[in-house]
Amino acid sequence: MTEPTASGPPLSKTAYVLERLRREIADGLIKPGTTLRQTDVAKRYGVSPTPVREAFRLLEAEGALEYESHRGATVKDMTPQEIEDLYLLRSEVEGLATALAVERMEDAALDRIRAAHQDLNDAIEAGDESRLSVLNRTLHFAIYEAGSSLVALQAASLWAFIPPRMTIWKDEKNAQSLSDDHRRIIDALERGDPYDARRSMAEHILHAARLRQNTPPPA
Repeated sequence: MTEPTASGPPLSKTAYVLERLRREIADGLIKPGTTLRQTDVAKRYGVSPTPVREAFRLLEAEGALEYESHRGATVKDMTPQEIEDLYLLRSEVEGLATALAVERMEDAALDRIRAAHQDLNDAIEAGDESRLSVLNRTLHFAIYEAGSSLVALQAASLWAFIPPRMTIWKDEKNAQSLSDDHRRIIDALERGDPYDARRSMAEHILHAARLRQNTPPPA
């Protein structure tokens, strides 16, 4: 079994499992502290245990999982220092991805980015908090995939570390200020300015980091 991607050939079984695990961790479907067992994940994803085991090892190497053979894999939580470091790394990787998007942008990709931005703004105006984080991710990766699927994949691995329970999108002021950042990024994309696009995205990521530091974890 393989799974097609939006911009490339079908994924291998290991890559398919890895991508699904990254996405479910980032989206909060798999929470920090959750214990994952190979047989359970294999059954849920419709694969054999072997690609699951390989995906666990890759996520362990990335630091997203703690793996013990007799216990299974546990999704790691992050310290405040690790979260700060994560956002610094994200600002560099995602700034690069955005600059590449400017240089390689096609009309259809720009249309997808604009549509994703509009969908997110519509959800903000409607007060649809449950969809904001997902729509935010859709917008970001519409930008990154427009530049480089390889760099976008690295960005996806970093997003898998973000503690989903600490969302900053449920605060109306946060949501609006982050959307304003997005508008500046898209302006740079539309002007074809890779330097301003890179700077605007990096500043946006660090802005999100500051907001997250000021967002108390849920009780």
